[in-house]
Order: sequence, then C-alpha cells, then structure tokens
Amino acid sequence: MVRSHALALMLLALPAAALAQDSSLTMVVVPTATLKLADALAQAQANSPAYRQTLNDAGPARWGVRNAYGQFLPSVNVQGGVGYTGSGQSNFGGGFIRPTSPQVSSNYGLSLDWQLNGSVLSGPATQKANQRATVEDIANATANLKFDVTSQYLTSLQASAQVAVNRQQVIRQDDFLKLARAKYEVGQSTLIDVRQAEVQKGQAVVALLRSIQADNEAKLELFRRMGIIPPVSVTAIALTDSFPVVEPVYDLTQLLAQAAEQNPSLRALEAREDAARWGTRAARSAYLPTLSLSAGWSGFTQRQTDEALLLNQSLAGAQGSAQDCFYQDSIRVGLGFPGVVGTCNQAAGLSATGTALSPATRNAILSSNNVGMFDFQSQPFRVSLTLSVPIFTGFGRTLRVSQARATQEDLNESVRARGLAVRAEVEARHMSLNTTYQAIIVQAANRSAALDQLRLAQDRYRLGSGTSLELSTAQNDVVRAEGDYINAVYDYHKAVAALEAAVGRPLR
Repeated sequence: MVRSHALALMLLALPAAALAQDSSLTMVVVPTATLKLADALAQAQANSPAYRQTLNDAGPARWGVRNAYGQFLPSVNVQGGVGYTGSGQSNFGGGFIRPTSPQVSSNYGLSLDWQLNGSVLSGPATQKANQRATVEDIANATANLKFDVTSQYLTSLQASAQVAVNRQQVIRQDDFLKLARAKYEVGQSTLIDVRQAEVQKGQAVVALLRSIQADNEAKLELFRRMGIIPPVSVTAIALTDSFPVVEPVYDLTQLLAQAAEQNPSLRALEAREDAARWGTRAARSAYLPTLSLSAGWSGFTQRQTDEALLLNQSLAGAQGSAQDCFYQDSIRVGLGFPGVVGTCNQAAGLSATGTALSPATRNAILSSNNVGMFDFQSQPFRVSLTLSVPIFTGFGRTLRVSQARATQEDLNESVRARGLAVRAEVEARHMSLNTTYQAIIVQAANRSAALDQLRLAQDRYRLGSGTSLELSTAQNDVVRAEGDYINAVYDYHKAVAALEAAVGRPLR
C-alpha cells in the first residue's frame, strides 16, 4: 500500500513538472538567420556536389571542339638526345672482329606530320554536337536541382507550419487542463476529467516535439541538397518565402506544346540523338581515303673518346688503301703504263715510309673527332606525301558503323519514349494541380467547421452542458483539420513546382 501511494504521488507530480518543461515549447523561437528560396537555389548551384560534377563536363566538351579543328593543322614534334657507347668489339661476321672505341653522341630531330581523312572532316560537327549535348545535360541538371531544392524548401515550410499547429494545440490543451482543474476544485467535474486533460496535454506535447524534430530534419535535408553545412543551428534558421495560392488557369494544350520544346530532359536526349547521328556519319567516313604528309629535319654528332684507337684504325685503313694502290700500280706497270708508286702513301694519307699517318692526316682526323655536343651534322631535309585508300579492314569499319547506327536508333527510341513520358507527366501534374486546388477549398471549409465546433464545445464544457470527451474530440478534429489544410496547401505548391519541372519553364 505504501508503494501504491508513492506511485500515485509521482503520477500527480508529473503533470506539474511536464507543464514547467512544456512552457518553453509553446514559445515561438526568434530566428537568428533567415533563408530565401532564391538564396538556397544560388547556394545549391555553387556548392551541390552532384551538380558541380555535371558542370565539370563543360570544359572537356569545349576542348573537344578545339581539338577537332586542331586536327586540320599539322602536328609538330621536336626531339633531342645524348648517348654513350662503351668500348668493346664489333663482330661483322666471317670471323672479322673490330675493336670499338667508347663513343659520345647527340642528336636532334624536327618532324611535321599532317593527315586528312573523313574522321578529321566530320570532327568539328561531331564535337559541336557533343558540346550541345553537354550544354543540354547541364541545363537538365540545373532544372532537376531547382526542382529538388524547391520541393525540399516547401517541405521545410510545411514542417514549420505543422509545428505552429501543434504548438497551438499544446496551448489549447493547457487551457483545457486549467479549466478541468478549476471545475474539479469547485466540484463541477470529476478527477477523470482532470486526468483526461493531462493525457491530452501530454499527447499534444509529444506531437509538438515530433513535429519540431521533423522540421529540423527537413532543414538539414535542405542544406544537404544545397551542398553546404548550416552556418548556425537549424533550430535558429527560418525560411522566409511565402507562396500565393491562386486558381490554376493553365491551358493543357499550350502546356503540352511548351513541354515538347522546353522540357530539359527531353532536350538533353534530343541533343544526344543529334550527337549520335554525327557519330554514325563519322563512322561511315572511314571508307574515305586518307591523305598524309610527313616532313622532317635532323642532325647528329659522334665523338670517339679513345683517340689512340681511332688513329690506329685510321692508320690500318690508310695502309690498306696504300696496298690497293700498290697492287693496281703493279698491274699498270705490267701493262706498260707508267707507275705512281711515289704517290700511293701520300694519297692514302701516310708518311713517306708508309708506317705512320702523315701529320696533316693525323691532325685532320683528330680535328674531325673533336666535336661538341651541339656541333650537329645536319641530315638532308625529307618530305613525303601519301594517299591511301582502305580496301579491306576485316569488317572493322562495318562493325563500327553498325554500332554507331545502333546507338543512334536506341537514342531515337529514348527520345520517343521520353516524349511520351513528358506528355503523360504534364497531363498528370496538370490534373494534380487542379485536384490540389480543389482540396484546399474543401480543407479550408473543414478547418472553419472544426474551429466552430471547438468553440461550441468549449462553451458547452465551460457552462457544464458538455463533456470533456466532447471537447477533447473537438480539439483533435481541429488539429487534423488544420494539418490537412496545411498539407493541401503545400501539396498545391509542390504540384505547381512539379508542373513547372515537366513543362521546363516557370509558371508563376
């Protein structure tokens, strides 16, 4: 029994404590920051990660067009290098082996290449079509982002309006609780009425807490879609835009015609279809001949670092030439012609005895070997012009044309399917807009009737002719009616936003 009384005392104390805590809930929080829809859209376009990823495609698309025009110009390449070859032996076959000196070499080259074919000729138009498709993709992403942020902004406003409804319900339930206690103290009601009022008050507080949580979560989701972190706590941020409710008078035929021309997703697909058409033409251009031009300049240097080996090899070569001269001279003498023995060693660059190089020859060899890294020996200029006609490529061209045509036909069907979908969306959202507007009228009447019912129930209960259950039911009916009215209003605004997204232009 003692435990039961203690529990009863705790239950009696709870409403008072709850009332002390709930008094702050009924107070309207003064915001420290505000957010307009225009600012939210601007922030989203500047910071939304997914949207910025789409924007990044614009740069490559522009350079694709420039690259296509650049293909009409020749490509120019410059190359240069240095090299080193160590000492060793070179095997020339037949048992002939020659020792080699370490060598230091350098070279340069300048080449020019130019090619003209069907792919080059169709390149600018193809890349321009791809660029237009990218631009339309960005426009479609912009429209989707606007609809996404606007819808969430409306959802946040709707959640805030529900908070106001639930906060007002807490105030009503608090008044009901005070009235029930006052009547109980003078003996005009029972403790059951007081307990029922306390339960209704607690349920209203819970509903208010949940609506506040939903409001904060809606704002957090809005900032997530904007791509930024809230600058202050979302509890201190208020959305300030309001949207008028006007009777929709849009002509469906005109809306359908505008959607066929302006719907962003449809325009993006049509641009991709046009790019695929040019892709098919580019694939077919592989059957055309190719004209190629090539030109170049080059030079090199080479220096042997072992001068003794170089001189010895030169001496051996000169002596071989002198021996050939002696042999030929002997033949000449045998045939009765005058000999030239005295000039063989001189002609080969040897000394008079033929055992060494002459000083002039030796100096010339060393001088020609003494070259710097940039003392290039230029090679003759070269140029060539080629015309090639592809005859058979293993059906590669046929495959590429077939693949390009299949892509184009797929996009043709995608455009047709999207056109049907856009028409259906416009008609459905037009009907939804009219329906939501009619729902606002009905819900406004329901709310007015519920408020009248609540006033009557309050008067009857205050005068003692009505019951607490009747008053509680009337209060709950008001909450539902006000909530349904808010939902109808924002369903209307969302229907307008959805219709604008389907048509592809603002309607208000």
